Amino acid sequence: MALILFSGYHALFSPPANFPSGSVISVNDGMPATDIAKDLSDVNLVKHPMVLEILLRISGTSEGVRAGAYLFNTPENVFMIVHRLITADYGLPPARITFIEGVTVREMGLQIANAIPSISSSDFSEEGKQYEGYLFPDTYFFSPSSDVASIIKIMRANFDVKISSLADDIKTSGHSLSDVIIMASLVEKEVRTNTNRKIVAGILWNRLKIGMPLQVDAVFGYIFNRNTYSPSLSDLKVDSLYNTYTHAGLPPGPINNPGFDSIEATLHPTKTNYFYYLTDKDGVMHYATTFAGHQANQQKYLK
Repeated sequence: MALILFSGYHALFSPPANFPSGSVISVNDGMPATDIAKDLSDVNLVKHPMVLEILLRISGTSEGVRAGAYLFNTPENVFMIVHRLITADYGLPPARITFIEGVTVREMGLQIANAIPSISSSDFSEEGKQYEGYLFPDTYFFSPSSDVASIIKIMRANFDVKISSLADDIKTSGHSLSDVIIMASLVEKEVRTNTNRKIVAGILWNRLKIGMPLQVDAVFGYIFNRNTYSPSLSDLKVDSLYNTYTHAGLPPGPINNPGFDSIEATLHPTKTNYFYYLTDKDGVMHYATTFAGHQANQQKYLK
């Protein structure tokens, strides 16, 4: 009798002989028990999907299994699998993601999708695009159960904390927070050192003050979703509100998520009479007060 019971238990609840040890399986938020059982059965994590489904329903959490990515390093019986699904025992460490200064929401989405398989890059880009500029670039540790909303909430909160020390500077700058972040995103992509960031920020504010187009090449990387910022003649004519050659004033929104140094440089620009700048082939920046001087710099440093 005992042998029969053992055989029945083994047949119903033990892991399959070809259990895929080392596999990572994603469970989506709100996924019904039937679908979860089928998915785990399809990859040989459980022998009988009906058994898993029944146990999930008995647990009272059939529609509330914790979403996320689960690592199965060694064979586990169906009871252990159910326990892990309802207690969010992912078996995975937090996902460590570092976003560099100047990263766009689209680029963030690609990094997140690579680190957390349950999140698609397109979903993050779609929901996060309204927060472009306000998702602070930093190193984060996200739970494998994270969803898009929770990640955005964490990054937005970090933005608020990071710029809190600049609150008084923003109030006395004469610019709105929106304008500061938009300008900082331009400076972030145009310049690489703090000294030059402050000079270029001053130049761009100078241009705005006299109604001169900003003519920032970095916007074309954002418009066309590419990393190059050297626009062609046809690029310069593209019909986009972000085209700073054909539209005066600031773009309608940030073109990336700037770091603290670029935000600070935008708030504390170096005051000069310059209106023009360029970067030579060695990465050295050169400035001019007039267009004639700028043309001379082009002939001297870019030819």
